Amino acid sequence: MRTFFEITDTPLDLSRLVQSVADPGAGGVATFTGTTRNSFRGKTVLYLEYEAYGPLAERSLGDIGTEIASRWPMVTGVAIAHRVGRLEVGEPSVMVVVSAPHRREALDACAHGIERLKQTLPVWKKEVFEDGEVWRENVIEGGDAT
Repeated sequence: MRTFFEITDTPLDLSRLVQSVADPGAGGVATFTGTTRNSFRGKTVLYLEYEAYGPLAERSLGDIGTEIASRWPMVTGVAIAHRVGRLEVGEPSVMVVVSAPHRREALDACAHGIERLKQTLPVWKKEVFEDGEVWRENVIEGGDAT
């Protein structure tokens, strides 16, 4: 299985991640891109700042990849990247890319990857609003997955 996991302070590049999981046996490549929203719970978001301890976070991404490989053994590639630093509204903060022989496995594994990332990745997010700011753990809150 081809894998690529990255915590980076540079803009994310979906085409690079898709290429990293390319495989002649993959008939499906599923992607998820999470972007910075302009609002959260009725408040205007000006920008976000993400922080992480890179080696630990990348190891966590690798664990998610291992989990995907064990649940979907047909998967041929997994790439996950998360950006840290300041992100403006509309900028991608996370990407998950999965290749597999068939679309169902690729789609299911990709969905699982982003859900597990939101539950387990040690990344912290500062949301900066018009009237203040708040730090949050990168976890699903009330079913809100981005």
